[in-house]
Amino acid sequence: MSARWAWPVLLASSVMEAVWANALAASEGFSRLGPTLVFVVATLLSTVGLALAMRHIPTGTAYAVWTSVGTVLTVAYAVAVGAESLSWLKVLFLAGIVGCVIGLKRLDGDPGTRGAHHNLGDSGQIGRS
Repeated sequence: MSARWAWPVLLASSVMEAVWANALAASEGFSRLGPTLVFVVATLLSTVGLALAMRHIPTGTAYAVWTSVGTVLTVAYAVAVGAESLSWLKVLFLAGIVGCVIGLKRLDGDPGTRGAHHNLGDSGQIGRS
């Protein structure tokens, strides 16, 4: 995968995170086959997408965006189907999450932050890649 696809793949995998979270709730403890299968497939797609995106996006940034976008979409879906209520405070905090994701994306384009991928090396120690 080329670097230009890293962010679209990360966002798509974040959508899959919201899908698996909602499918998990709908599976009622894995007692319903349909939602359980959706959970398994969406989890696989979400995790693979995250791993591919992390080839080009720093681990901390990729993971923060993945979980944050997934969180916002999970809440939005729950509100849309009536499983959760919406308050102005919830909207404010969700908007704050979105603002942080935008900030992380903008930092990723900053030449001063490039090459700052931190990975676990063969020795298990954190180092620069």
